[in-house]
Amino acid sequence: MTSLPLGNDNDLDDTQFYNRVDEISFLSDNLELTKKGSTPTILLTGIRGVGKSALMKKLKKNLQNEYLVVYMDLSAIDKYKKNSLTRFDFMKLFYESIIKSCSESNIITIDTKILKYFKNRNFKLDKIETINKIPLLPLTEEDYTKFTTFVMDLPQQIYGNYKKQINGVLIFMDEFQILKQLDEDVNGFLWYIRSVIQSQNHIGYIFSGSMSVKDELIADIAGQKGAFGGRILNFEITTFSFDTTKNYLKEKADYLKFTDDGLKRFYKCTKGIPYYINSFARLLPPNEKLNEDKIISEFRKSLPYLLLHLTNEWYKLNNQEKRIITSLIEKPLKRIEIANKLEVTSGAIGASLKTLQNKSLIELDNKKYEIYDSIFKEWLKKEYEEKGDYPY
Repeated sequence: MTSLPLGNDNDLDDTQFYNRVDEISFLSDNLELTKKGSTPTILLTGIRGVGKSALMKKLKKNLQNEYLVVYMDLSAIDKYKKNSLTRFDFMKLFYESIIKSCSESNIITIDTKILKYFKNRNFKLDKIETINKIPLLPLTEEDYTKFTTFVMDLPQQIYGNYKKQINGVLIFMDEFQILKQLDEDVNGFLWYIRSVIQSQNHIGYIFSGSMSVKDELIADIAGQKGAFGGRILNFEITTFSFDTTKNYLKEKADYLKFTDDGLKRFYKCTKGIPYYINSFARLLPPNEKLNEDKIISEFRKSLPYLLLHLTNEWYKLNNQEKRIITSLIEKPLKRIEIANKLEVTSGAIGASLKTLQNKSLIELDNKKYEIYDSIFKEWLKKEYEEKGDYPY
């Protein structure tokens, strides 16, 4: 009955993908500078759920016949890291993503070609085993630095060997904000990436992450003193407008019978964020009159389902981290004000504040911390109203 995608589905077919015509045209035009020998570098930002990953995968489908398109999801890095996130974890995922894309595109096969690359760089290898067509590398401690250099240079090597078949190599790095968990200076690592990129040609990059425009990582990447300052295009994906939301629901979910005030309330509840638009719309009863009161009632009932991805994060937090979040429900606070509310010293909450920022649960704006997702805040308020306390 519905053609609405699931809220967390970001690999959409042409019937599900909607709008973003101008964004696709603009980004495609910039990425296609790759075929002329340029190295376009783009930072794609936008709030969680706005559709960045879906947009990147749409671009991948559009461009993969002309380019080798490597899609790297940094959220998959957990399968590599043990205690903390290292540069080597990043490089292993990057390597796997490149080889997987090559295999899917029939650019290269996982055999003597990749083995030759390694042997030419004097790695301490005698064989390469594969799992799911991804070669496993039995690296020694001495190989780590060489491996990092090898992986960063690999896109240029591939283009050099296959430039008659492809116009260039496009690298899409999604969930880039996860780099904030790196166990070394993030800015230093970004400068290293920049130093490699500036020597490349026919290679294009998109870095994308669920970061607000206030996130300090954006300053590290694109700020005046950032690693890519002045050399990267910062492009923000915005939420749907009211009219776009109205037209989208009319086309994809015409069985939802909104009154005028009901649709306005629906938009106010979902904030124009596609993740929430799709998720909430799928929970609404079909062919019933959806006026403002009905939408308010349904929204309150739906909050636990809409926020499943965030409530899972909530229950993983320690007590101090939860108390910091609840201290911000009424209004944004400075660090010392949060500490006073918790009756601890300002220094005692530093690590917790950093953790919550890294998880994109809070953000810092004008020296004050605030809850990142306003709908998450509504869920906490509802829990308090109904149970007399927050879900500690």
